[in-house]
Amino acid sequence: MDTVVAARFKAAFRRYPTGVAVIAAAGPHGPVGLTASSVASVSADPPALSFSVIGSGSALAVLAAPGLTVNLLGPAQVALARDFARSGGPRFTPDQGWETLPTGEPMLPGAVASLRCAPLHQVPVGGSTVVVATVLEVFLGPPGGRLVHHDRRFHTHED
Repeated sequence: MDTVVAARFKAAFRRYPTGVAVIAAAGPHGPVGLTASSVASVSADPPALSFSVIGSGSALAVLAAPGLTVNLLGPAQVALARDFARSGGPRFTPDQGWETLPTGEPMLPGAVASLRCAPLHQVPVGGSTVVVATVLEVFLGPPGGRLVHHDRRFHTHED
């Protein structure tokens, strides 16, 4: 691997702001989740999205789950984004506002939107896995404001 290209690649994407989501699933020992800034719309017909994960314990549990939620975060969830972005951060606590869907996946009603998904494809790429998932249900939360990840930090923007 060309280390110069790899370093410049990382630097390039630090300059590119992205939205923030928490990917959550019901794991074998309880709910699991992680912060992701790689969520992208893939198709509107049929509704599908993609995201990528690195092989952490939470990521492996999400990859093994038959269903998951993609919770698109707004400015009210900046602390939650930080908690799920670091190992050992508090997760699925009562004050974070999580609910469990009848199908078993954790869902964040206070998120800008929560999408219940089923994985379609998993593509290993280096140390990451790209997931393409079909969207089965969409729950719209409160509108307003934005939470973006840029230059290794979370930034909030109110409308």
